[in-house]
Amino acid sequence: MTVIEGNKRKQDWTLFCHNLGFIKMICVREVGSMAIFLLSRRDVASLFPSLCPHHRHHLVFFFNPLLPSWINFPIVLFRDMGLAREYEFLTEIGLGPRNVGGYINGVWKACGPVVSTVNPANDQVIAEVVEASIEEYEEGMQACFDAAKIWMQVPAPKRGEIVRQIGDALRDKLPQLGRVVSLEMGKILPEGIGEVQEIIDMCDFAVGLSRQLNGSIIPSERPNHMMLEMWNPLGVVGVITAFNFPCAVLGWNACLALVCGNCVVWKGAPTTPLVTIAMTKVVAGVLEKNNLPGAIFTSFCGGAEIGQAIAKDNRIPLVSFTGSSKVGLMVQQTVNERYGKCLLELSGNNAIIVMDDADIQLAVRSVLFAAVGTAGQRCTTCRRLLLHESIYQKVLDQLIEVYKQVKVGDPLEKGTLLGPLHTAASRNNFKNGIEVIKSQGGKILTGGSVIESDGYFVQPTIVEISPSADVVKEELFAPVLYVMKFQNLKEAIKINNSVPQGLSSSIFTRRPDIIFKWIGPLGSDCGIVNVNIPTNGAEIGGAFGGEKATGGGREAGSDSWKQYMRRSTCTINYGSELPLAQGINFG
Repeated sequence: MTVIEGNKRKQDWTLFCHNLGFIKMICVREVGSMAIFLLSRRDVASLFPSLCPHHRHHLVFFFNPLLPSWINFPIVLFRDMGLAREYEFLTEIGLGPRNVGGYINGVWKACGPVVSTVNPANDQVIAEVVEASIEEYEEGMQACFDAAKIWMQVPAPKRGEIVRQIGDALRDKLPQLGRVVSLEMGKILPEGIGEVQEIIDMCDFAVGLSRQLNGSIIPSERPNHMMLEMWNPLGVVGVITAFNFPCAVLGWNACLALVCGNCVVWKGAPTTPLVTIAMTKVVAGVLEKNNLPGAIFTSFCGGAEIGQAIAKDNRIPLVSFTGSSKVGLMVQQTVNERYGKCLLELSGNNAIIVMDDADIQLAVRSVLFAAVGTAGQRCTTCRRLLLHESIYQKVLDQLIEVYKQVKVGDPLEKGTLLGPLHTAASRNNFKNGIEVIKSQGGKILTGGSVIESDGYFVQPTIVEISPSADVVKEELFAPVLYVMKFQNLKEAIKINNSVPQGLSSSIFTRRPDIIFKWIGPLGSDCGIVNVNIPTNGAEIGGAFGGEKATGGGREAGSDSWKQYMRRSTCTINYGSELPLAQGINFG
């Protein structure tokens, strides 16, 4: 039985009533987004057993006390759950006004809490999602664990073909998927489309990789012996992603995990469930078309309870977690207690250094994108700008001028450069952070205020502050840029390396000697060390990740694939003697 979902116009009510199987039903009138019906008690009684508990709030009953009990017809109000006109494009990627947030053993099901996902640009509800319960997690996880035994036996190039098809399916829906990323997360549309393109690029990378999962042949010191390395799948890879890149980080992990022969269990961010569902529908469609078990890719919308279950689950040998350093440390401790492995992509506190010989125009453009892009909510956002004292004011004046020209507004509108922060809590964190900055001697050069609107907008902000201020050591997830002076390269590198985090860094200079010192052993201590480009916007061909409190994980390109496989060193004796290593004579 289908409880009302979708936008029901007046002419649709009769059909809807017929589908529910009611014999006697009178539509009294429509009231706004509701319709009032008269039902017999028999029909009402037959309705309740067929309803999943999370649907029952659609029904409100009123009994007319003036009528005799034997003709006491209840009036039933069905809530109209239609999508707003501006959200109707969601139907093109399989989304509706109410969505099931669990893909379990090839079936969409969920009976957990019902949550509303909100447009951060106007604080309006986009749609509702039924989250998965912990019981459904167990059902889905067991099916995924069982499916791994099938998937790992599929030849790697054949697995690559499935990932290729996933990439093609994403291409077919690129505009719509990019739009839902922007709508739900709040990043501007070019960034939303770019995020989905990043997964497509990862699919392409993984397809080639599927024919290059090579081991090594190692010379043996013993006669008639051969040593070699074998790479085998782990089984199941757990992926827990964050709101700021609600699907790209999935792509970094899932594309590699799948071609390496692993099944994937994904818990998307609780505040971007529509992206989770839309992406899963794409993958599920490819698996179904190829007659493969749906459990190969299992996904859940849910909160901390699902994430904790993944971290504790012995059936998941590798867990990739993206989020704050605080939560990442807890995940790592939980996984380590069961001797599992973690890939951590945690906080960043990234610096750009501008030397006295730098191309200032290039540097200013780079800083603008690095500090303002995604409303300062990338882990690779530039949060600290280190300017050589001889060019300090010149760079600062130009930067303040371009900040004042940044268009703030609806991320789906053309020309917008700065969308909203993701949640009301994020906006409050910005507001509180500004007060802390001021209390520690920070001087607001531009911005610094919340923009009064229905959405979660704030001003792009530049702060002049000492590098020794405590607040500079922390990550404020907002478009706030700290600027500070330095006298020489040694001092600049010291400031760059002085924070707990170690994700991304960049220097602007034309001098080769400075470049090679910067990328060398006494240079930046970050996992990403750039020259003459921003700290953000990494390509998928290189391994992505950072050091220190950023977690040490590496995902996406280069040889990151090795983390998704089990390496075995194999020694084969093809002779009839038993020589021992190191020349040992044992009897």
